Amino acid sequence: MKGFTLIELVITVAIVALLASVALPLAETTVQRNKEQELRRSLREIREAIDAYKQAADEGLIERKADASGYPPTLAVLAEGVQNKRKPEEARLYFLRRVPGDPVSGEPWGLRSYASPADAPQQGADVFDVYSRGEGSGMNGVPYGNW
Repeated sequence: MKGFTLIELVITVAIVALLASVALPLAETTVQRNKEQELRRSLREIREAIDAYKQAADEGLIERKADASGYPPTLAVLAEGVQNKRKPEEARLYFLRRVPGDPVSGEPWGLRSYASPADAPQQGADVFDVYSRGEGSGMNGVPYGNW
């Protein structure tokens, strides 16, 4: 007799279903871990660019008003570049190739100005820090907005 019996087919399908039910949560965890790694990388990249902009402003490479904090007015300025005050004939100063997106929420970054407190971030005349607007918490238990 050729072929499989009904019992053999049912057992095979049950084993495949069991393996799939074990693999699915692992795949979801891997996707979340990758998003969180990308979030960490993006936040670090933007924050380093903000700090480099501030340092350039403090060193007099970027023109700023006397009452300004020295932080960039928007995130876009970091990628668009600014004129080098000391060498205006040379290329602009760039701090980012592009502003990375928020991989967790997919929304624009939350912005905090220099004048706002850390526990209640508000937008203002400059960008002192960025945070994710993603709902929920990371695998470490810390809400995404506090990263």
